[in-house]
Amino acid sequence: MDDPNNFGSILLVEDNPGDVRWTKEMLKEAGLNPTVHVVTDGPEALDFIRQRGEYANVPRPDVVLLDLHLPRMDGDEVLTRLGDEVSDIPIVALSGSQRIGAVKLEDMGDRVAARLEKPIEPDEVRDVVQLVDDDD
Repeated sequence: MDDPNNFGSILLVEDNPGDVRWTKEMLKEAGLNPTVHVVTDGPEALDFIRQRGEYANVPRPDVVLLDLHLPRMDGDEVLTRLGDEVSDIPIVALSGSQRIGAVKLEDMGDRVAARLEKPIEPDEVRDVVQLVDDDD
């Protein structure tokens, strides 16, 4: 991810269609051109990341944008079940509460690279890109 304008593949784990549209628009406004794959719940996220079932032939994402409030299995449970399987993929937690912007999450240890509050803005997306790129 050396060139932030060629961000690669993003897995967006989000159940709200409006937030999906908004996130895609903000990525575009931030000047990023990723391929965005969308799943709507925790079990789908696990299958996509593990490349199993209907997701057996999908590319491994360069970044995961993970809503923390999901149906069937919340974002924290997804992270717990994945464990070290995603140590090579930066995960950005998306939350609708506690306005803190793009910052490190001490309480989630090294499972999450950053956290964004929804709705995200283009400048926050750029900050996160810089953050996860610096962590490589």
